[in-house]
Amino acid sequence: MFTGLIEEAARVVWLRRSSDKGVQLQISTPTLAPKVRTGDSVAVNGCCLTVTAHRSETITFDLLQETLERTNLHRLRPDGTVNLERAVKADGRMGGHFVQGHVDCTAKVLSFEARGDDHRLEIELPDEYAHYLAFKGSIAVNGISLTVAEILPKSFVLWIIPHTRKVTALRTTVAGDLVNLEFDIIAKYVERMLQRGLRPPATISELAS
Repeated sequence: MFTGLIEEAARVVWLRRSSDKGVQLQISTPTLAPKVRTGDSVAVNGCCLTVTAHRSETITFDLLQETLERTNLHRLRPDGTVNLERAVKADGRMGGHFVQGHVDCTAKVLSFEARGDDHRLEIELPDEYAHYLAFKGSIAVNGISLTVAEILPKSFVLWIIPHTRKVTALRTTVAGDLVNLEFDIIAKYVERMLQRGLRPPATISELAS
């Protein structure tokens, strides 16, 4: 479980195919590398990955083919920037929202423009996921917990404050980029309950009638 509060915007060292370990991703992260251990979970651009090796300044992950196909990690290149967040501790502060690190889909950035001190970010909205969005609801974009400002027929809009752009990989984001989206888990559970015809518990007045 993650919160969507990015700890570091880190540099990609390489993404390569290994004959014996499939595809591996190595990230240069002097801040987090000394704090993780093999087997720890780290969200990379919002995708939950398991640390398979680490050194003083680098972390390495093994990637499944499904992960490459479902996320934007297959587009990473050396010296590119990714968002990193370690799994939240049980006694930690929940400053963002519940993020599982399970990417639902990728979507294209339609525009990312400065509006005064802030930036307006518009992202395409796949039809099959549109019902999960709510005005002022939460969404994870490349692992960043953000608030939905507008919902349009084929897209949605987020407003990015200077601090968020400065400390995340959004500082290198441009129109045309592919971003990872994870929709709110609460909306998914509500959908599941409705599909099964479940009703919320009856109120006292309903039981008495």
